[in-house]
Amino acid sequence: MRNLITDVPGLRVGNAHDEASATGVTVVVFDRPATAGLSIMGGAPGTRESALLEPEATVSAVDAIVLSGGSAYGLDAAGGVMQALAVQGRGFAIRDVRVPIVPQAILFDLLNGGDKPWARGEGEPPHRALARAAVASAGVDFPLGSVGAGYGATTVNLKGGLGSASTVTRTGHVVAALVAVNAVGSATIGDGPHFWAAPYEQNGEFGNHGMPATVDRRALEPRYKGGPGQNTTIAIVATDAVLTKAMAKRLAVVAHDGMGRALRPAHAPLDGDLVFAAATGARPLPEDDIYAFADLGAAAADCLARAIARGVYEATALPLPGALLAWRDLYQPKRLTE
Repeated sequence: MRNLITDVPGLRVGNAHDEASATGVTVVVFDRPATAGLSIMGGAPGTRESALLEPEATVSAVDAIVLSGGSAYGLDAAGGVMQALAVQGRGFAIRDVRVPIVPQAILFDLLNGGDKPWARGEGEPPHRALARAAVASAGVDFPLGSVGAGYGATTVNLKGGLGSASTVTRTGHVVAALVAVNAVGSATIGDGPHFWAAPYEQNGEFGNHGMPATVDRRALEPRYKGGPGQNTTIAIVATDAVLTKAMAKRLAVVAHDGMGRALRPAHAPLDGDLVFAAATGARPLPEDDIYAFADLGAAAADCLARAIARGVYEATALPLPGALLAWRDLYQPKRLTE
């Protein structure tokens, strides 16, 4: 197990970013079309091809899912992925043409210090080209932190980033999460090194600092980053189980529990927090176990909480004047005794 979303057989992940503009793209490419669903709980989402994921919609599976920076400008990324997959002969067949099915979500990273002339009407956004590069680089091993869609991501107090985590349920099904953490709130408790997701940590994956001996009540007071529309945490949870579209949506809904465990606050009116869920369909759920599907949801929520903490833990500060510090800048060099 890599402790990555690619522990789910049948999918690969690619990342690409542009250092000058401080934005990037992450793509999950499925070896075969995967059943998918979506749950949006933030008040200001940015998506593409989200309606077709509803259980009553005709299209039954997707070829890839995209997470991207760039706010609405970044929605061009899905077009780049479609181009790359069309070359491979992928897509929904309609007579003699194929249309790759590529849902996408975006986060806001326009004010992180990078030079974004395209946001001033000058030139073209880089996300379409970045998406093609991400597909070309897709594999089972990939870095975390300040890469891909997490390159320009931030939280209220620390640099955000790309995180992932995986687990295996008692029925042997693999469940995993991938997330770009660009939260309106904080992944850490107050101004200390401890993560809200600490109870779910496995094998010291984000520092093994646990919970503080006591939690200052002031740490429970909401702190908000930026202003309206400047945030969003976007995630994908995946499993090798056989699921219907309705079940995939339910898995996405339940996985939001992990966002609530790892970020404070989450699902605010000013962000677009959302979760895609995808099932590669390699292993049926046992018919005589009514709780097997519930186990998938619990595992997905735990994995998402862990992935959020890992995204912040693995991040590095952008090489830009005035850039927000990363967790490692503040806590990694120090001997922690809390």
